Amino acid sequence: MLPSVALVGRPNVGKSTLFNALTQTRDALVADLPGLTRDRHYGVCRLGHRPFVVIDTGGIGGEDEGLAGLTARQAEAAIAEADVVVFVVDARDGAVAQDRNVLDAIRRTGKPLLLAVNKTDGLDEAQALAEFSVFGVALTLPLAAAHRRGVADLLETLEPLLPGDPDAVEAEADPDRIRLAIVGRPNVGKSTLVNRLLGEERVIASDVPGTTRDAISIDLERDGRRYRLIDTAGIRRRARVDEVVEKISVVKSLQAIAASQVVLVLLDGSEGVTDQDATVLGHVLESGRALVVAVNKWDGLDAYQREQIRGALERKLQFVAFAPMVYISAKHGSGLRELMRAVHRAFDSATRSFSTSEVTRALEMAVASHPPPSVRGRAAKLRYAHPAGSNPPTFVIHGTRVASLPTSYRRYLENFFRERFKLVGTPLRIEFRENENPYEGKRNPLTERQLRRRRRLIRHVRKS
Repeated sequence: MLPSVALVGRPNVGKSTLFNALTQTRDALVADLPGLTRDRHYGVCRLGHRPFVVIDTGGIGGEDEGLAGLTARQAEAAIAEADVVVFVVDARDGAVAQDRNVLDAIRRTGKPLLLAVNKTDGLDEAQALAEFSVFGVALTLPLAAAHRRGVADLLETLEPLLPGDPDAVEAEADPDRIRLAIVGRPNVGKSTLVNRLLGEERVIASDVPGTTRDAISIDLERDGRRYRLIDTAGIRRRARVDEVVEKISVVKSLQAIAASQVVLVLLDGSEGVTDQDATVLGHVLESGRALVVAVNKWDGLDAYQREQIRGALERKLQFVAFAPMVYISAKHGSGLRELMRAVHRAFDSATRSFSTSEVTRALEMAVASHPPPSVRGRAAKLRYAHPAGSNPPTFVIHGTRVASLPTSYRRYLENFFRERFKLVGTPLRIEFRENENPYEGKRNPLTERQLRRRRRLIRHVRKS
């Protein structure tokens, strides 16, 4: 396993900016607002001679209650699991009492410590370092993470502190790990579900809507299967999104959907299907990813409420009728076994491989059972089909006059293929291609023959 380095400090000192510089990504949210990061965020730095895991954390050193207290506990967990701690401070603010509180918490763990004095651009570096000498940290470096200045020196200083074999290489990614994004509108219980699946408070779960702001990836092994869970921020309609931070969070959630193989959309059973839920499902449908719908907070409803909500769900979710629906309680853990089984079925269907022969055979059966309708006296002829991709499964059907196929017949073919191959939880895409005319642009040989016969007949008539 790779060694890990935690970036720790009070709010708004540039930890997420440094995280992005080390991982060469834009995975961590960055804005000039304190308290933006709340959960632990992981990435891999491969810039130096030895790769290592980087852990971005929320700001600590202040209040111990509410979201600030939950954020602090996430940072403390990151310190506990890290091999080295990089204590990030703001050169422009100087040494403040809150920094001293953070430093004391780090020192109590006994972990190797490096002090990174950030935001030194435009300042006298020697004077900035001298101001923080009162902390008594032996390894102190100037840094301007926003401009990536000082990153090379930071890596050089970190390398001898990292444990393990210097010649060890990173293990290859597990291709069998299912990438599962958990999405939904704000406050439906996404983080609670992630924590329940993991068996620990890995991400902050709160009744405050919008608690999660970033897309947090977490590896999980459950019942012999491997997953990469992606907890996301709540998605709302664009017209309802005002804050810059929330807009960025929504973009992160949409990126998580695109990077996943299966998307689990979480609904609040006590509220049924709202317009915001339909918006989330629309995003997933556009992405083409496998889909499972989980109705949360089901344990708090009586028999009458459940019957009413089931009926409403069946009516309003007809446009994603292919998706299995599971009723769960993330808080108490009921229904999770059925939920993960639905995820497996959706994953297997979305990633299944097909041969040209079986797809063509299915097409022949569909046409024999229900031929294409005639349009203006002529019907399309569907000749053969072949697979063209997975996640979602895509089939290409070749034939003539395919443009005349009505929408109802195209839908019939989609449903036939879905039932024939027992595809559950995945959308299905069918492309139609018109067969090319091999004589297009050429003279018809029959016409040429007719012309020769006509010329011979004319000559014969003239001679006679």
